[in-house]
Amino acid sequence: MSLLSDLINLNLSDATKKIIAEYIWIGGSGMDVRSKARTIDGVVSDPHKLPKWNFDGSSTGQAPGDDSEVILYPQAIFKDPFRRGNNILVMCDAYTPAGEPIPSNKRHDAAKIFSHPDVAAEEPWYGIEQEYTLLQKDVKWPIGWPVGGFPGPQGPYYCGVGADKAFGRDIVDSHYKACLYAGVNISGINGEVMPGQWEFQVGPSVGISAGDELWVARYILERITEIAGVVVSFDPKPIQGDWNGAGAHTNYSTKSMRKDGGFEVIKKAIGNLQLKHKEHIAAYGEGNERRLTGRHETADINTFSWGVANRGASVRVGRDTEAAGKGYFEDRRPASNMDPYIVTSKIAETTILWKP
Repeated sequence: MSLLSDLINLNLSDATKKIIAEYIWIGGSGMDVRSKARTIDGVVSDPHKLPKWNFDGSSTGQAPGDDSEVILYPQAIFKDPFRRGNNILVMCDAYTPAGEPIPSNKRHDAAKIFSHPDVAAEEPWYGIEQEYTLLQKDVKWPIGWPVGGFPGPQGPYYCGVGADKAFGRDIVDSHYKACLYAGVNISGINGEVMPGQWEFQVGPSVGISAGDELWVARYILERITEIAGVVVSFDPKPIQGDWNGAGAHTNYSTKSMRKDGGFEVIKKAIGNLQLKHKEHIAAYGEGNERRLTGRHETADINTFSWGVANRGASVRVGRDTEAAGKGYFEDRRPASNMDPYIVTSKIAETTILWKP
């Protein structure tokens, strides 16, 4: 095993200029992350200088068997925390051979919104709070829970410390450091309210990069849990009953919101979100109705509300923002399994481009 470990950790730069590029894309379900590797002749920093590649879309639910070729377009480069050295992770989106985005490619439309001059001028910032649950591999039950049974009620676990309160910290810390190494703008971690549930935050990130960074952070987490023999779940309500669900609260601001007088811009933006509440809910993740019940720090899925420091509202404005008269707000509706390309671009479209 020590020889195997030595080989895995070989520093290729001692022997060759070639590097390994791990191409990452989103599969047919919209939540399954796929990847495969290829050799590149040397260091590349511009994703558009990397070769396009293809994969068998019939095996990922993204193409029929009689016309199965799907083309990967490299879009963003990150350092590879697993192979290290000059090796890279490459976030891609997927197209037909004719150059049309396939239906599961949500990045393409998001990029069009973020490249709109009115959106680009506002420099939209995002901070996404990604909650997730760690499950025992063979029984799909949260780690730290007795198999087929339940731990003590919620209370001690949120940001908790100790062997009877925090389960999986080694995975969480490994993920934190791996994301920092990769160049993902991860800004923090914490234990969540339900035992076995954790959160990491990505941001502040500008525009399309928020989606790229969150997807790569998810990919890295999947790889680390693979090594640890644990399953990561992004289900918005993994355990029914009196347990908190899992969300992806999305913090947001524009240049106008960050300037003096920005609170009025924030209130107008929230008004737009209220008018498009049903449309946003439909795009904010599968199974979200199981989470947005009006209990466990959520608003009811059918009712839009906002308030200052109110974690039971659809949209929360922080005390600091109210006091300063400028800043950001938090959309608390997105589920943990949301697509960040859809959510971030939809918020920008509704608050910047849409005129009620």
